[in-house]
Amino acid sequence: MRNVQGIHHVTAIASDPQRNLDFYAGVLGLRFVKRTVNFDDPQTYHFYFGDEVGSPGSILTFFPWPGARRGRQGTGQVAVTSFAVLPGAISFWVERLVRHAVKFVGPTRRDLDGSDVEYVIEFKDHDGLMLEIVGHEGAGARSVWANAPGIPSEHALHGVHAVTIRANRGTDTEKVLVDTLGFRPVRGQEGTRRFASGDGGPGTLVDVRNVGGFPSGVSGAGTVHHVAWRVDDDFMQLDVRSQVAAAGLQPTPVIDRDYFHSVYFREPGGVLFEIATDSPGFDIDEPIERLGERLMLPAQYEPMRARIEAALPPIHLPSQAISSVENE
Repeated sequence: MRNVQGIHHVTAIASDPQRNLDFYAGVLGLRFVKRTVNFDDPQTYHFYFGDEVGSPGSILTFFPWPGARRGRQGTGQVAVTSFAVLPGAISFWVERLVRHAVKFVGPTRRDLDGSDVEYVIEFKDHDGLMLEIVGHEGAGARSVWANAPGIPSEHALHGVHAVTIRANRGTDTEKVLVDTLGFRPVRGQEGTRRFASGDGGPGTLVDVRNVGGFPSGVSGAGTVHHVAWRVDDDFMQLDVRSQVAAAGLQPTPVIDRDYFHSVYFREPGGVLFEIATDSPGFDIDEPIERLGERLMLPAQYEPMRARIEAALPPIHLPSQAISSVENE
């Protein structure tokens, strides 16, 4: 059996593109690693935020539809996306969220198995997307974007820590995670079971929270569209796809997303899962030092560039967005 290696990226829905850029590149200090379009709707941006090179596991992406209706969190969704920091960075993030008038809860302490501890700050972005900053000793093994103004590298976000799925019947979702994707259970507490893959550190974790009787989520701004799991290469992706098909989950064919290759399927609880390759990466069409500075289009849309650029709302470059936030 082939196992996925953890979280590749999380994709969510936003409304105003500039506000989304200001919050994630400005307040949270993630690098704006790619500005492209929704391959299925080229008059809509697709933003990618991450570490210096957009390493798998560091990436949070958005479809920002101007004026998008607010979604509703519920079952059948990834409800919470958590970022990893070192425990010593928690006080910095409390102060930073206060300075930018971002409401939050915490920090609170989560005692895991043995001596394993997490320190958690809960908050939301402007669209209501549920987020956490989690202080964990294992964060130091993950890379950061070290050049965000106002955020010392020792306090920067170390990629995605975990995702939390809300499920009506968690056992169905858990079966797919374990039997099809190769996750392993690591703990259970207060209606939530945690699963890990790979080395079991930040970036490999998924919590399944049983909330039977809650209404189903409704897609819209402030909700997660899908979560992608990492595989090393195309060969491993095909093996995992075969496992998904054998489980009767009807995966799509492999789809070329330029920066990685993708296979999609829905798990029984309704969450859209993606299997994404680590390569080729975000520097195939831009040098690393210039990532995110220019609108990059897939080849099929390049002849339509003028029309697409005219339809997309103007946005500031990340450096300008960060400066405007820092000067508020």
